[in-house]
Amino acid sequence: MMKKLFFTMLALMPLTLWAQDNVWEFNEDEEVKEEVKAKTKVDPKYLKGAVPEVNGLVVFSKHIEAPGKTASQIYDIMLKYMERLTKTSYQIDSKISTSDAQKHEIVGIYQEWLVFKNTALSLDRTRFFYALRAQCNDGSVDIEMMRIRYLYEEERSPQRMTAEEWITDKEAVNKKNTKLMPMSGKFRRKTIDRKDYLFNKFESLLK
Repeated sequence: MMKKLFFTMLALMPLTLWAQDNVWEFNEDEEVKEEVKAKTKVDPKYLKGAVPEVNGLVVFSKHIEAPGKTASQIYDIMLKYMERLTKTSYQIDSKISTSDAQKHEIVGIYQEWLVFKNTALSLDRTRFFYALRAQCNDGSVDIEMMRIRYLYEEERSPQRMTAEEWITDKEAVNKKNTKLMPMSGKFRRKTIDRKDYLFNKFESLLK
């Protein structure tokens, strides 16, 4: 009787161990899923409200304080950087279209590469068009980024899109406001990143 019981327990041992291993693997898989989920969570700065519309047009704007500086001084600083920006390596055909020293107003028209992915095997990018307007005042400047549009996959199947029809909340964010749409979302993300870089650069120049 004891001998029979021993072999019965022996036969069940692998099943017990297998069941324990399965429990461990399941928990490990769940941990991996949670890590991936955390990494892919969208930064709130890209979700609803991140792309403002003025009278139906996408316009990013920022008011920057520059205490102690006159409108003319701010104008000179802004013009110098906006001109230099037109000559950087990733620009395609950019220029200053307005530089009014009397009104302290500058408008730059920019066309540059916006790169989504660049590897040895793949280059995913779009032509990115936009205008920058700077209205300089004593002690401050008001900046606008507007007239935004894109030319994508021009070498294969050209697609032309405006910001209004491509990166707005309606077009690029899901209804639950938890994630970006796969295609338009990447344009929205990169546009916001570029806007943030430029506005932060202007602010640092005027400190």
